[in-house]
This record gives sequence, C-alpha cells and structure tokens, in this order.
Amino acid sequence: MPERTLSSETVFTSKVFSLQSDRVYLPNGLEATIPLIRHPGSVVLLPTPDPGHIVLVRQYRYSIDRWTWELPAGTISPGETPKQAAIRECHEEIEKLPGHIETLGKFYPTPGYCNELMSFFRLTELTEPNHNANRDGDEEIEAEVFSLDEAWQLVRNAEAPDMKTALGLKLL
Repeated sequence: MPERTLSSETVFTSKVFSLQSDRVYLPNGLEATIPLIRHPGSVVLLPTPDPGHIVLVRQYRYSIDRWTWELPAGTISPGETPKQAAIRECHEEIEKLPGHIETLGKFYPTPGYCNELMSFFRLTELTEPNHNANRDGDEEIEAEVFSLDEAWQLVRNAEAPDMKTALGLKLL
C-alpha cells in the first residue's frame, strides 16, 4: 500500500476481484475514504489468422443483458505472467495456440475506482492444439473470424459495444 494509505478494509471478495474501502491522505493533504476495486489484471487478445482478419468471440454479458461480439480476454491467474495468460486464454476462448505474441500496450480501463491493468497482445501463427481447453463453466463462447472492416462495422453498429474491442482494433 502507498504511504498515504491510513487504513484498508476488504468489503467483498470474489474469484475475480475484491472491493476495498481505503482511508487515505490525498496529495493535497486532506483525508478521504476511497472505494477501490482491486483486480489482478487482464489480457486482451487480438488473434489475427492473417493481417486482414481478426477472431472475435460472441458471449452473453449479464451486466448489460445482451450478447456481444468482442475481443477474447480474461483475468490473469495467480502466478501467471500476462503472456502466459494470453496463451491460456487463446486456447480456452478460440481453441487455438499462438506461435507468435506481440505486446501492443497496457492500459487502465477505469482508474477512477479500479486498479485493473489490461495488457493487449496480437497473436499470430495460430495453430490447432493437440488437446481440449478447460473453459469456465459459466462461459458460452462462439469464436468467429471477421475481416477488419467487418469487425469495425460491428463496433459502429454497437454489436461489439465494449471499449476494449474498439481500442484493441485501433492498436492494429
């Protein structure tokens, strides 16, 4: 914890994140209570079977009560590096393994209340694995290859409404 943290209380813990209430000194010297979501970090995948195409996944998102097309992504597991998480998530979500991984950038999606750092990776030289992946029991995922123009059309039509997908496509 930074030196400016006076106290920290964990209010809720889930398998993906925890919610804390921190009492802190602000840079201006005042004290404040700050609610904060602590997250281990995530990876966002840009699987490109060739330079003009991208693999997106379709899945149901309860928080917005709809099906979306989006870039594959997932939480970094304890003891895992972001690159290892990218390989695992590629296998789990699109049933491919990357031969080459390129880091495109790291971004905080919501730094006002969450410390999650998203690491974006372009994955190329995609091959079929010789064993099945273990998907999360609550995930129903369909992977499909789109041209980059088609992927941008999904963003424009709000069929791919999340910001990580729009940013990821912009990074290509």
